[in-house]
Amino acid sequence: MLNRKSQVQTPQLEAKSLWTTNPFFIWLKRNMAAMIALVFLCIVLSITTETFLVKNNLFSVLRQVCVNCFIAFGITCVLICGGIDLSVGSVVAAAGVIAVRCGNAGLPLIVCILIPLIFGAVIGFFNGFVISHTTLPPFIVTLSTQIIVRGISYILTGGQPAQSNNEVFNNMGVGNILGIPIPVVFVIGAFIILYFIMNRTSFGRHVYATGGNKEAAKYAGVDTKWIQVRVFIISGVMAALAGVVLAARLYSGQPSVGEGFERDAIAASVLGGTSFNGGLGTLGGTVIGVLIIGVLNNGMNLLKINSYWQFVVKGLVILGAVYVDYLKKRGSLKK
Repeated sequence: MLNRKSQVQTPQLEAKSLWTTNPFFIWLKRNMAAMIALVFLCIVLSITTETFLVKNNLFSVLRQVCVNCFIAFGITCVLICGGIDLSVGSVVAAAGVIAVRCGNAGLPLIVCILIPLIFGAVIGFFNGFVISHTTLPPFIVTLSTQIIVRGISYILTGGQPAQSNNEVFNNMGVGNILGIPIPVVFVIGAFIILYFIMNRTSFGRHVYATGGNKEAAKYAGVDTKWIQVRVFIISGVMAALAGVVLAARLYSGQPSVGEGFERDAIAASVLGGTSFNGGLGTLGGTVIGVLIIGVLNNGMNLLKINSYWQFVVKGLVILGAVYVDYLKKRGSLKK
């Protein structure tokens, strides 16, 4: 009798164990609401508009969300570590300007990419070093850097857009590889690299530990200062890559571009399950959040919603995402 009972319960216990211990099922459970919201949004737009499901529009959405995806990947790493980076929008602008100047000078494409990425890494290092070695809040430090880097982009261009006359460079933003937009290929590559770093290395585990409980991580032997520096370097590099891709797509480096990009990136990260309190988040969830923001932007444009009201809608989405994060945090504390 007991054996039969245990045999009946075994499949249920195994299913429960998979749902609570398997990383994929945990991720699926955590992001179920965001996935449902994305599917619902796509269904509504496919019904209310005639052009949402058109191939050209879908490819346009993919190219547009790639920029936010790069930035959001970096923001996600910073948020998991318990920080925030408001300088990413300015880094996008400056990196784009630098890339275009390098391309116009006739430098090889790889150099046109590497120099802006090095610039982003330097800005990220500066942010991380100041934050980790002082008591200044990340909000204040990165806000200051945002203003400084924006000034650098205006100095480099004299306040005027720098037009790109390098066709090889421009093709990186508008070209395709086997029918897939090149920016999407870059996003896939960045996702794979960062996923491996955050989930398969000791550095990734230390990032989560630092964001979850910084003091406990210190006692466990984690060099939290160096961890903070490195996540801000990642954020700077990702923002610079976004700037390079955007400049290639626009055929120009524009010093004014990128304003408000940090808002969309933070919203996408939080929508994807990343906690403002640190220690919690996934890159896969961030991708879902980026798609929600991108589809929402595209849908409001297709529905010809006034741009002023679009700000209101996006602000409400961010507020909703932060509130959901608050509810999750409160629920976990009660448990």
